[in-house]
Amino acid sequence: MSAQQILDSDLRALARAATHVENNTPVGSELLAELAPHAGRALIIGLTGPPGAGKSTLCNQLVRIIRAEGLKVAVIAVDPSSPLTGGAILGDRIRMQQHHDDPNVFIRSMATRGFAGGLARSTKDLTTLLDAAGYDVVIIETVGVGQSEIEVARLAQVTVLVLVPGTGDDVQSIKAGIMEVAQVFAINKADLPGADLLASNIHAATALDTGTPPEIVKVVALDGKGVDELLTAIRRAPRRTLPTFA
Repeated sequence: MSAQQILDSDLRALARAATHVENNTPVGSELLAELAPHAGRALIIGLTGPPGAGKSTLCNQLVRIIRAEGLKVAVIAVDPSSPLTGGAILGDRIRMQQHHDDPNVFIRSMATRGFAGGLARSTKDLTTLLDAAGYDVVIIETVGVGQSEIEVARLAQVTVLVLVPGTGDDVQSIKAGIMEVAQVFAINKADLPGADLLASNIHAATALDTGTPPEIVKVVALDGKGVDELLTAIRRAPRRTLPTFA
């Protein structure tokens, strides 16, 4: 396994490198040092939201559309840790099995291993690895997050917050966290009652914020409705990564 193999799109070498990066081995650190100069080209999308919002289904649809454009896409699916092994439970990867045989889709499940913020500790390094490996889009899907878990916005260039009807009353309670850093809001299950109310509440909660107002897109991830419009909004959004403070 070498950095050149990864640059040459050797999937086996990439998978082995990802394991070294996730485990923070000396080999992984050496590879990252060699590959880092080749990163910086991919669009990094953060997909976050509460449990049950449909993030995995929406991610699956985004991968489908991006691949239809002929682009390479990688997914980092951060799963809860198994209480027995400490590894990822792999729920997200199972739900994206339709892309399993596509050599231009790379899906990696990572366990949080107790790391707060909806991510795993090595998510940033794995993002760099996949960016350097030539993927046009890297999607980081977090575990279900709460109001203050905004770590994904420190990695992603565009952060998408996925909400569903019925959470409208909770908008104000989470405003001090992830709502302030999301550039795009995806209202999933928009065919259910309350979608318009949720959109209004999001608009009201973000109306006084400075800068470019976030876009609000209604989708039905299960059948793909509105996902094309969501991807357009993601690409149109200004790219912004939150600073990391010591």
